[in-house]
Amino acid sequence: MSRQPCVAALVGNPNAGKSALFNALTGARQKIANYPGVTVERKAGRMLLPNGEPVELVDLPGSYGLHATTSPDEEVTRRVVMGEQHGQAQPDVLVIVLDSSNLEQHLVFAQEVLELGRPTVVALNMVDLAERDGLVLDSAALSAALGVPVIPTVAVRRRGLDDLAAAVAAARDAVAEQPVARAHVTLPERRMLAHEMAQGAILSETARHRIHARMDKVLLHPWAGPPILFALLFVVFQAVFSWATPFADGIDAAFSAIGDWVRTELPASLARDLLTDGVIAGVGAVVVFLPQILILFFFILTMEATGYMARAAFLMDRLMAGVGLSGRSFIPLLSSFACAVPGIMSTRSITDPKDRLTTILIAPLMTCSARLPVYAVIIAAFIPNRAVLPGVGLQGLVLFTLYVVGIIGAMVVALILRRSVTKGAASGFIMELPKYQLPTVKDLALGLFQRAWVFLRRAGTMIFTVTVALWLLLNFPRAEPGQDQVNASIAGHIANGLAVVVEPIGFNRDIALALIPAMAAREVAVSSLATTYAVGATDDDQQGRQLGDQLKGRWSLATALAFLAWFVFAPQCMSTIAVTRRETNGWKWPGFMLAYLFGLAYVFAGATYWIAVALGLG
Repeated sequence: MSRQPCVAALVGNPNAGKSALFNALTGARQKIANYPGVTVERKAGRMLLPNGEPVELVDLPGSYGLHATTSPDEEVTRRVVMGEQHGQAQPDVLVIVLDSSNLEQHLVFAQEVLELGRPTVVALNMVDLAERDGLVLDSAALSAALGVPVIPTVAVRRRGLDDLAAAVAAARDAVAEQPVARAHVTLPERRMLAHEMAQGAILSETARHRIHARMDKVLLHPWAGPPILFALLFVVFQAVFSWATPFADGIDAAFSAIGDWVRTELPASLARDLLTDGVIAGVGAVVVFLPQILILFFFILTMEATGYMARAAFLMDRLMAGVGLSGRSFIPLLSSFACAVPGIMSTRSITDPKDRLTTILIAPLMTCSARLPVYAVIIAAFIPNRAVLPGVGLQGLVLFTLYVVGIIGAMVVALILRRSVTKGAASGFIMELPKYQLPTVKDLALGLFQRAWVFLRRAGTMIFTVTVALWLLLNFPRAEPGQDQVNASIAGHIANGLAVVVEPIGFNRDIALALIPAMAAREVAVSSLATTYAVGATDDDQQGRQLGDQLKGRWSLATALAFLAWFVFAPQCMSTIAVTRRETNGWKWPGFMLAYLFGLAYVFAGATYWIAVALGLG
């Protein structure tokens, strides 16, 4: 009687090299389809044993666990391994694929598979990359610790494939034996055992590899890691002000000189006023903050390139879990610090629908780069440029505080949402930690150039268009002699109506006017104020004054602080609302987002204003 064809399955964490190993073992003898009932890809092929006997080899989707599954891919892997997947025979042999350079993490899942007591072989894959990074492993010691054969492989170079096929054949012959399930251990115990086994399998390692391991012990420590992260962010915001000041002053002086030259060379006319008060004053008031934006992105790109950003996500997982989210939400929220639009779009990687919706709704509370010009002009105008501690400037401290308030606000809102409209349990989170490496100057320069180009393009298109439109609304109809031009204009009438609503929170007519075009882009608020004060100026000396000087002469400190509080919570640009509508398939959740963000902005701006007035800052 002929024996049934053997079925073997490749299992392991994502990025373990399973697909490369599958391709090397099966070659052209493979087919791809979907599992019945789901849209998860099914890859199966024919592998030959040393005696020429064929084995059906199945490449299962990457998984971090067999029980706490968080995606359709992981659920398919669990069902196939357990023999519960319709249309797929239960594997006779399991081949666990481990990444040699990330052995400790991959051993956690391997132990869960081995607890099933099924015939199993371990492929210690990508040993060449581990050796390149200074790590040499003892496969025999690892085999003794796991209790199953461990075969070193390099799939892309076809190293170890014959030995792996022989091990599968030996495991196939043991199928008829009575399986012996292993004792179940908890996840913390698995992690401890994984660490011990990984350390026991090390034959040699270079100083560089040891340094990287020690860095992770410090940077990922549950108590030391978060303070290091927040200290680094604190340094970033200090640098945004201290490093950028000379460059920003130079750009501001250049735009002022251009405006003065135009006023001198061109005769007085509406065309000259459009050029000086609309284009130069409005666009220049935003472009002046390019150095600060580039410094911020320099640090962000450096943290990404070195591998620290992924570790920051790992550290934030504990905080995210406290508000009902997981570390999966951290990357989209982190992206929102640059712009909420790509941040919201990247939530597609979050498998839990309520997790994803909550992340979308709180993404606008992350302080995007478009808010930086608003913060910078108010802080520079009203917060003294002095040190509060050696090397710690008051202006950078205030900027850091604004970012922290936005983060805290997002976490509180997430907690409330997860206990009400998006109620549900937090999902688990496991991620690969990239290797530490030095960033290349070329990549950093290219990244900064791209960010600068995006910012300048916005200044040359959207901000230019909105500024010119606002200038036209501010200049028509023309005021009678002795009448204030802003009050007489179309924009002035609109602002005076809105001022009634925002006056209780300390805002004046000019702020009310700036809030409307700011919905197109946050930084337009700066150009709107600059254009408004340029149009309302009564002489050339006033027209040439910097925006910060104009604000100090017209606003109280209490109003300035309330204005900052408003922009911490107020909705971002209309593009954010549009992408939210697209990602949620309707206007229900964008409408909810607008309502709660405007509500928070109004309440906190008002509270900030009246507390400041009570403290004598009004």
